[in-house]
Amino acid sequence: MNNYSPSGPAFADRREAGLALVEALRSLTGDTPVILALPRGGVPVAFEIARAFKAPLDVILVRKIGAPGHEEFAIGAVVDGDKPHWVADQAMIDQFDTPPGWFEAEKQRQLEEIKRRRALYCGNRAPIAIAGREVIVVDDGVATGNTAKAALLAIADSRPSRLIFAAPVGAGDSLAALRPLVDELVCLVVPAPFRAVGLHYQHFDQTSDEQVVSLLTRAREINAGRAE
Repeated sequence: MNNYSPSGPAFADRREAGLALVEALRSLTGDTPVILALPRGGVPVAFEIARAFKAPLDVILVRKIGAPGHEEFAIGAVVDGDKPHWVADQAMIDQFDTPPGWFEAEKQRQLEEIKRRRALYCGNRAPIAIAGREVIVVDDGVATGNTAKAALLAIADSRPSRLIFAAPVGAGDSLAALRPLVDELVCLVVPAPFRAVGLHYQHFDQTSDEQVVSLLTRAREINAGRAE
């Protein structure tokens, strides 16, 4: 990780960020890893990594729980599965004076959205098995880290042989909290001060559901072509 004072965007777009991560990850990967992207913004980044390493690409479906009236500020996150995982920043929950039962209701609402997205992105395809395999979890940036934390805790329950987290840019304190959860953590730039992920991209348009589906389909087609 490299601390720096930003003088402008570090990356042109998510594709460029993914290609930069490929170079940083080359010395860390052994056998063909499984690449798991945090949708939606993490998918274009992860696609470049999956293509470079000839690796399968899947999504780990996590939804952040935003503060009331400030939905972009994550005070928790939830990930689906047989036993859904979630994390909550109790200090922030208290600071925003959330009413009793609010967090539980919002958690259930986000789990419903996860179900919708799984059907949209993956159809009836089962998630890629990760037990005993090297896994690289990818996002387009780390602000609070709550989304990534929920994902990493859930993935660890599936017992991968090795777990790596990779992001182009992130906040130093949030990355420090994630580091004990993984075998390796790769973050290319750690701005000081950190303000927002989008400030470090020249182009940071919202990734659409259609783009996610297209990239996942392309990744499957690329791997199928190699297998033939």
